[in-house]
Amino acid sequence: MKKGLTLKEHSASVGISHRVLDILCLFATGLLSYWLRFSHLDLNIAYKNVLLLGVIIGATLLSMFGGYRAWRGSSFTSEIQCVVSATFGTFLLLVLSAFATQTSELYSRIWVATWLASSTFFIIGYRLVLRKTLGGLRAKGYNIRRVLIIGNGELGQNVAHKLIQNPSMGLVVTGFIADQTSANHEASVEGIPILGGLKDIDQLVRDLHIDQVWIALPMSEAVQMEQVQTTLATSAVTIRMVPDIFGFQLLNHSMTEVAGLPVINLSTSHMLEGKNRFLKSLEDKVLSSIILLCISPIMIALAIGVKLSSSGPVFYRQERVSWNGRSFNMLKFRSMAVDSEKDGVKWGGATSMSVTKFGAFIRKTSLDELPQFINVLKGDMSIVGPRPERTVFVDQFKHEIPGYMQKHMVKAGITGWAQINGWRGDTDLKKRIECDLYYIEHWSIWFDLRIIFLTFWKGFIHKNAA
Repeated sequence: MKKGLTLKEHSASVGISHRVLDILCLFATGLLSYWLRFSHLDLNIAYKNVLLLGVIIGATLLSMFGGYRAWRGSSFTSEIQCVVSATFGTFLLLVLSAFATQTSELYSRIWVATWLASSTFFIIGYRLVLRKTLGGLRAKGYNIRRVLIIGNGELGQNVAHKLIQNPSMGLVVTGFIADQTSANHEASVEGIPILGGLKDIDQLVRDLHIDQVWIALPMSEAVQMEQVQTTLATSAVTIRMVPDIFGFQLLNHSMTEVAGLPVINLSTSHMLEGKNRFLKSLEDKVLSSIILLCISPIMIALAIGVKLSSSGPVFYRQERVSWNGRSFNMLKFRSMAVDSEKDGVKWGGATSMSVTKFGAFIRKTSLDELPQFINVLKGDMSIVGPRPERTVFVDQFKHEIPGYMQKHMVKAGITGWAQINGWRGDTDLKKRIECDLYYIEHWSIWFDLRIIFLTFWKGFIHKNAA
């Protein structure tokens, strides 16, 4: 029998508790922020209305962003993103409504900002404490779920290892059901017993009080998968299937629905979908406009320097490949003599090109890259993203380097995770691709801002700049 607590994964009481605590946090931090700002709690009617509206909007957005779903087994980072999205959305709506009703002058901006920061901090804080507490209890055997894995092959063993390595989830593997196609017919796998075959599932579920059955069979075993579902049709046990995709090179893999059909995304980019695409575009347009205004005197001086140092145009246009494999003309300040590429180009040949003295300086300091902010403003590039490559090299590398074309799922960037880690110029291309794919997999606005900051901190002058 289960030990101790018996809360269910989708328990209504847990969801209600979360909602009550979130509402209390929003209300209490609103009052605390008011007291910190005004040293009393005598709120006038205007502040009372905003406080009530903020609590209602906050609770609604937390629900809309998935704040009350079952978090067992999910990362805390995803929960933080949910809370931050909801709280920032709440105060954005409050500010917009204040401007729309022309009542913004009635409220203290310091109060609003403090309320935003404190509510985010306290909601994340109590959820972290709750997660750690429940995780600790589950690791000690409380509130556990007994899991039966169908399939003792490589996929089934992989699933078992993952569950064993995360005891805080409270998912205890009771045993395996033997996979008939597996070469492993031992009595146990890594100390977990093989309890029988497919014909024994129904009896084992009842006798061992199994809570969840995880199907971990190869995709070719569709008949066995259907047999498991049919056998357990009269049982209340939770049935889950682990897709056999561990051998694939995955990028932002997820489950979605298209035309009413369940679809597994093996390789996709959440960066350019929905609100993320809007935020990424807004980031690029706003920052590139500000930066171009700020650096316009520098660009004029550099243009004069290029023109005086050698004959030829100020800008050097080079065809590169960006989002969805589309080509565009990337702009740079010209650093080479006009006829430097008359004999063609080759990978790793940048250092052998005929570079002017002024061109060597702007290359070493990456000042030759500044015109690319015009590319960003035009929509050809992003400020942060994988560096674009020439078409001729793309055609070559896509057959030589695994995952190379996946970097073209997003817009090319002026700077990126690879560049600030030293992989720029004619360096190890495989390492650069690893960094590019890591960036795409873990993208967020905060990650972009971090890369931009690190670019200013250490990315402009580098030994590999060319």
